[in-house]
Amino acid sequence: MNHVLTLSTLCAALTLSLSAHAGDPKAGKPDPKLRALVDQAIAASFLPGEGQDLSRLKQDDTQRICSDTRNNPDAKQAADITAREAGNIKHPENGKLMGDWKKGEKLFAAGFGMRIGKIEPDPVAKQKGGNGGNCYACHAADPKEVAAGNVGPSLTGYGKLRGTGDDIVKYTYEKIYNPQAFTACSSMPRMGHNGILTPEQIADITAYLLSPESPVNK
Repeated sequence: MNHVLTLSTLCAALTLSLSAHAGDPKAGKPDPKLRALVDQAIAASFLPGEGQDLSRLKQDDTQRICSDTRNNPDAKQAADITAREAGNIKHPENGKLMGDWKKGEKLFAAGFGMRIGKIEPDPVAKQKGGNGGNCYACHAADPKEVAAGNVGPSLTGYGKLRGTGDDIVKYTYEKIYNPQAFTACSSMPRMGHNGILTPEQIADITAYLLSPESPVNK
């Protein structure tokens, strides 16, 4: 209980520190000593063992900038982020950015991408590219699916509106792989960069969104 209270207290303190800059994200960074204590407490709350991916607790350069600026980086920071993240994008070995839309349909709907935890943890093989993208949590796609989120834009009719030209195929694939390459501090997960989906799986989802045969475009 004391451990939980300590973590809660530290998080609350950091929240208060951040709130001091609520009106101006460029006013300054959170106190580094306080943030170090919070990072330490958060890290200590996750126990090592099977099914735990503790590397996710460490922010990379992009995540740190987005945290420091509260997702409002200045022009140079944003340019640095998009350039760095664009360099992280990888394509399938076969070079095809559109795969099997039927496989993409399943991946789009699968809801346990990158799940971790001590309670019945998934095998590593399922954690890394084995559980889909949980895309319906944020996006509508197949009009028959009623349990879709609306945090992101609706993708219903995505291919019908945009076609299947090389440019839109490339954009769609790379946007799924790493949205930070297009919008700095995007709230969309970096599905490929973080290993949630493999390049081949992203190509399948790209096909699901663009293929005329897909229910998304009926």
